[in-house]
Amino acid sequence: MSASEQFSAEGEDIEGGNNQFVTFSVAGEMFAVPMGPVQEIIRVPEVARLPLAPASLAGLANLRGRVLPIIDLRRLFGCEECAHDDATRALVINLGQPLGFVVDRVASVVSVESGEIEAADSIQSIVAADYLTGVIKRAAGDGSEMLLTVDFSKLVEGHFSGIGGGLASGRAGARVEAGGGQADDESDGSDELRLVSFSVAGQEYALDIAEVQEIVQMPDSLSVLPNAPGHVVGVMSLRQRLLPLVSLRRLFGLPSVEDGAQQRIVVTGLPGGLHVGLVTDAVKEVMSVPRSQAEAMPGVLAADEQLREFSSICRLDGGKRLVSIIATDRLLHMPQIGEAIEGAGRLAQYPGAAGEEATNRNEDEMNESSDDDTQVVIFRLGAEEFGVPIMSVQEIVRVPEALTRVPKTPAFVEGVINLRGTVLPVIDQRTRLGLPTIERNEGQRIMVYLFAGMRTGFIVDSVAEVLRIPRSQIVPAPALSHDQSRLIGRVANLDGGKRLVMLIEPEHLLQGQEIGAMSGFADGGDTELPLAA
Repeated sequence: MSASEQFSAEGEDIEGGNNQFVTFSVAGEMFAVPMGPVQEIIRVPEVARLPLAPASLAGLANLRGRVLPIIDLRRLFGCEECAHDDATRALVINLGQPLGFVVDRVASVVSVESGEIEAADSIQSIVAADYLTGVIKRAAGDGSEMLLTVDFSKLVEGHFSGIGGGLASGRAGARVEAGGGQADDESDGSDELRLVSFSVAGQEYALDIAEVQEIVQMPDSLSVLPNAPGHVVGVMSLRQRLLPLVSLRRLFGLPSVEDGAQQRIVVTGLPGGLHVGLVTDAVKEVMSVPRSQAEAMPGVLAADEQLREFSSICRLDGGKRLVSIIATDRLLHMPQIGEAIEGAGRLAQYPGAAGEEATNRNEDEMNESSDDDTQVVIFRLGAEEFGVPIMSVQEIVRVPEALTRVPKTPAFVEGVINLRGTVLPVIDQRTRLGLPTIERNEGQRIMVYLFAGMRTGFIVDSVAEVLRIPRSQIVPAPALSHDQSRLIGRVANLDGGKRLVMLIEPEHLLQGQEIGAMSGFADGGDTELPLAA
C-alpha cells in the first residue's frame, strides 16, 4: 500500500507502539512525530477564524461535535504559505487538548530502531530550535534520509499561552453560570425600557426584550392547521417543539402581502410556559427608551377590546415616531392567540403531522430545557459568526453616514455619534479583534454595551438574529492566547456541527485602562463635543 493510499481515509485512527513514528513533510523538509500522541490523520476541514489568536492558528473546526483548533505548520515555521491540495493533511495530536496541525503531506508510519535515533544535542548547536528532539537516520534507496523529530508541546509553547494551562475548563464553568444572569441585575430598577421593535404594514411595534425568546427567519415550509382561523399561518418545528405562528398583519386586520426576505418571526413566551411566533414584516432594532417617553394607552383606546394587547405608546423623535408596545400577558387572553395554541396542540397529537421530532410532545416536554438555554444576539464579521448574551446589549442602531472625530479621544475610538442627546463613543469591532477594516455599508450596525456605567458602541458587519441556544451545545473555546481566552471563552456548536458561533464576553471588549480613558473622555466634555446628526 502506498503512503497516499494508507492515509486517504477520513479520520483514520492511529495505533502503534513506542518506536513508531508518523513522518510528514512541511515546505520540502521531512519530520517525524512519535505515534503515541497522534490521534488521527484527517483531511483539512473548513475552519472559522478565531480573533485575537496567534497568526499560526488557521481557525476552529468541528470534528464530530468537538471543537478542534487547526494550526498551520508553515506559518508556525515561518515558511511561505501555499494552497492546500489533495495531499494536505492535518495531524490531530493530543497536547492536553486535541489540536490539528496542517502539514503538506503525510508520508508513512515507520518503525525505528534505537540505533537509528541521534540525540538532539547533535543538532541544537547548529539549529536553535528546542522543539527538535533528535534526528532519525535511515537507509533509503541509494542513500539515506534524515527525519527531524518534533516535540509538538515545545513547538507551540511560545505561541499558544493557554495550551496545557487548564484555563478552558475552569473558565467555562464560571462563564456558563454567568452568561444569563449578569445583565439582568443591571436592568433592575432601570429608568429605561429595553425593547425589540418591528414593523407591520409601515407601523412600528415593540416587545420588551425580556419577553423575546428568539428571532428567526420564516421556514421554507410550514405545517398548515386544518380549519384554522385566517390569522394562523401554521406551525413550525423549532428546537423539538411545535410553534404556532400568528400573522400580525391578519391579526390587526391589515391586508396580507407575499412572503419577503425581510420577514421575521418574533418568538415570545406567554404566561403559563406557552410560546407563540409573531410573523412581522421586518425586525427594526433593539433600543433603550426612557420610561418617561412611554405613555399609557389613552383611555378611549384602552377601552377598545381590539387594542387591549397594547400596554403603552412610546413617542420618539419629538413625537414624529410612535411605537406601540405589546403586552404579552394580554396576548394570552386574545381568543385569536388561544386558537393558534390549541391548534398546535391538536396537531401534536397526530404522529408525522409535523415531522417525527416535533410529534407527541406535551407542554412540559416542550419547555423542560428552557431554563438551560442561553439567549444570544448573533452578529457577523466577514464570514464568521459571533454571539453575545442578549441582556448585555443595551441597543442596536444603524451606523450614521459619518462619525464625528473628536480631538483628544483615545486612539482606538473610531468617532462619536449623538444618540438621543448623549455622546456615544464608537469603536470598530473589526479593529478591536485585529481583523481588516472594510468600507462603511448599509448592513452595518452599532451594538451598544454598558461599561462602568458608560455606554459604548461597537460597529459590526451585520446583526443576524436572536437565538436561544441549549447549554448542551456550548463548549469551552480552546485557550490559545490570553486576550482570546478572556474575550472568547465559549463556542456554540450548532446545526450538527456545521455552524460554529464564537461567544464573546462583552465585559472584556475593553481593558481596564481603556475603560478609564473612555470615562475620562466622557466626563471631560459632553456638552462641547461636535455631534453627528
